[in-house]
Amino acid sequence: MKHYEAPWSTSLIITSVFTTVICLGVSAGAAWEAATGHQPGSLRWVVLLPLIILFGCALFTVRGYEITSDAILVQRLLWSTALPRAGLESARVEPEIMRGSLRTFGSGGAFSFTGFYYNKRLGSYRAYVTDPRRPVVLRYASRRVVLSPAAPEDFVHDLALL
Repeated sequence: MKHYEAPWSTSLIITSVFTTVICLGVSAGAAWEAATGHQPGSLRWVVLLPLIILFGCALFTVRGYEITSDAILVQRLLWSTALPRAGLESARVEPEIMRGSLRTFGSGGAFSFTGFYYNKRLGSYRAYVTDPRRPVVLRYASRRVVLSPAAPEDFVHDLALL
């Protein structure tokens, strides 16, 4: 088993901090309004909604990647997502592959770039990324997956060896 860190890009750090500040600010403001009686009782759920969104995004944080004999594990905050090595056709470092991608569902920078994306070069793909400048593209027969380990070339090399 081989472990790789998932370093955060500057854009991910900035977006995550901004998202956290906004969500906490909205919750604090809504809580203040509720406490002072200025907010109708039916809108008090506004206090919790930004905190739920923030917590939900944080759960999907990508912490690292592990290569095992039968899978590539994407380590999340509380669990791991397994990508089988069976059926993996290729793994290549492809700089700039995420450029021009559209997010169709998922997180676009709140603690990770995860979910479903699309671009002309890859078509639809799944991303488990923390730094779009370190992309490794995993190609299966019917899907594409993009990861961003700290040492992309070493990751691809070790994937071929194990």
